[in-house]
Amino acid sequence: MKLKILAVGLKMPSWVSTGYQEYAKRMPRECSLELIEIAPAKRTKQSNLLKVVEDEGKKILSSIKDTDHVVALEVKGKQWSTGDVAKKLASWQGIHPSIVFIIGGPDGLSEACLKRANEQWCLSLLTFPHPLVRVVLAEQLYRGWSLMNNHPYHRE
Repeated sequence: MKLKILAVGLKMPSWVSTGYQEYAKRMPRECSLELIEIAPAKRTKQSNLLKVVEDEGKKILSSIKDTDHVVALEVKGKQWSTGDVAKKLASWQGIHPSIVFIIGGPDGLSEACLKRANEQWCLSLLTFPHPLVRVVLAEQLYRGWSLMNNHPYHRE
């Protein structure tokens, strides 16, 4: 199974790359994690934010295959516990060769992206700095994998 993160935003601070890479490299070959960065739409004071989000959504959707199982990170989505993440990974294994997690830009995901998503996940009710979501998501995917495989990383 291949896990992909499609995230709007380029040139993240070095701590984001370091944090993401730490968890991505821990993932085993049979459950690899890949980050694909999507260029954000240009924003100005006069920008129509709906159009900006739609433009970013088109870029996201163009990177998704018809066969991909898509999980949108969305504040209105369902909250998952660590156990839920492990169960999801186990249920996807063998059924979906590619799971794509989509992270919108600072103004969120387009309606088209939310409609394409098979599931919507609210990572937290807390407000995170946008770049931190990549690191938290990578860590939670690794933690879910470790729980699913009785690896000692996760402790209850």
